[in-house]
Formats: sequence, C-alpha cells, structure tokens
Amino acid sequence: MCGRTACSLGADNLRRACAYRDRRGQRRQPEWIRAERYRPSYNKGPQSSGPVLLSRRHLQQGALLKGKRCVVLADGFYEWQQQSGGKQPYFIYFPQTKDEKEGDEEWRGWRLLTMAGIFDCWEPPAGGEMLYTYTIITVDASKDVSFIHHRMPAILDGDEAIRKWLDFAEVPTQEAVKLIQPSENIVFHPVSTFVNSVRNNTPECVSPIELGAKKEVKASPSSKAMLGWLKNSQEGSPQKKENDLPRWKSQFIHSPSPKKTSADILQQWLGKEGEPAAKKRKASAPS
Repeated sequence: MCGRTACSLGADNLRRACAYRDRRGQRRQPEWIRAERYRPSYNKGPQSSGPVLLSRRHLQQGALLKGKRCVVLADGFYEWQQQSGGKQPYFIYFPQTKDEKEGDEEWRGWRLLTMAGIFDCWEPPAGGEMLYTYTIITVDASKDVSFIHHRMPAILDGDEAIRKWLDFAEVPTQEAVKLIQPSENIVFHPVSTFVNSVRNNTPECVSPIELGAKKEVKASPSSKAMLGWLKNSQEGSPQKKENDLPRWKSQFIHSPSPKKTSADILQQWLGKEGEPAAKKRKASAPS
C-alpha cells in the first residue's frame, strides 16, 4: 500500500513548499539533512530515498528511539485498481487551487501531499553509516477512493495537523493518534500503465488518460494547464522544470462503492512491541 509516489520538486523548492510559521509567527523553512541523497522523481519506488519532515528535537537528543513521528512528502501517490483485464493505476493528490502562482515570500505552487509516518535510525549489522528509514501509516480508504483500493495513507491536512504530529514533545501519542483517519480532501485521475515500471521516470507517469481510449486528455479545462507543463518538462529534466509545476483543478472520479469502516491500526500497533509489518524506506529528511 502506497509503495509508489511522485516528488518532482528540486531540493530548494521543496524547502520553500514546506515553509511554516514558528511559535512567534515568523515564516521559516526546514533545513535539509543529507540533501545530497534526494533526487526528484515522477516514479519513486520503495527502495529509493524520499523526503520527510521531522522535529529538530529528534536530532538534538542522544540515541534515537524507535517509533518517532515524521511527515512523508510527495506530489501524490499511485494506487492500482484491480480489474478483470489487469490493474489500472491512478495518481492521488491534494486538490490544487486554480489560480495558484509562485510568490517571493510564500510558496504558492504545487501543494505537497503530507502523509503521517514513523521513522527509525539504526546502524547496519555490518557497521557503517547510520541509516534513516520510514514507514507510511495507512488507514481504511475514504469513500471516494475505496473503489481503487481498500487502504490509503493517513493524510495530515493542514499546518496544525502537521505541527501536532511532529511535536512529539508537547503532543502525546494518545492525542496524535486522533489525527490518523481517512481523508476526503483528495482528488485523483487514471494514468498510463507506463508508471508500472520504476525505471520509467518522466512526466508521462502522472499525465491523465481517458479510460478505454488510453490516451492523454488534451482539451478538458481541468487538465489543460497541466498538459502544457508536461509538454515543456519533457524537453528537460524534472530538476530544470521544477518551477513550472502543474496547476490541477479538483476533479473527482466517482464510482459506487460501499463505505469502509476505519480501523485504528496505529493504536493497535502501539500495543505491540516492534515496528509495523511494512516495508522500510530510506529517508532523506529536512528537519
């Protein structure tokens, strides 16, 4: 579940997109740790390094304990719907404001998807450099996306939710757990099976298609701006075109589906020793 994401922003713009206001109301940007390991990608697999946010207090203490809270960053994530003829991939992300523009003081470009995660720092058995790994917490899918898959990431929607999740010193686990629930504030569209291979890393991975026709949408108002960006970005690397992000309008694809009951899997995890049974991923973390 949520093994594949897209995060196409370059390192500097990723910091700008994650800017926040501190307790004094001043706008600040997080600082990179191991920024050299981060690579923008339209098709990021489980074994690749990914950007996460974590509290600076984690780095100021001594030995790190297991189960620390972090926020996993992405443009969006991919999920596959099981069909009789195979699996149909979808790209899932936050709704984007129609008239968003990039400003000098505040980031007004692509709104990153922010997912609740747990990270760990450990030394390999053979020795060597300490490794950071993370796990994305999942919940039952919300009503609108349950026809695609029965699970989805626990999405933190808004600065306050992110602050509470990261502030492990002031916000106890019992309070933070209340943030773990399905989100209705997401949109999605079908994409080509081109994304199925992690070797493919171009804007085509996120480009919307018409189901059945298997071709790019060319004239709909909701995708016209994005497709223009995709055409330009294919002429260069994702890093060179990171300022011209797609401005997608909200578009839902509805399908009849029974509502799923949300299970508090994080609370269940807290009652057990060890980590959740999920694949770990390397983390390149802005603090």
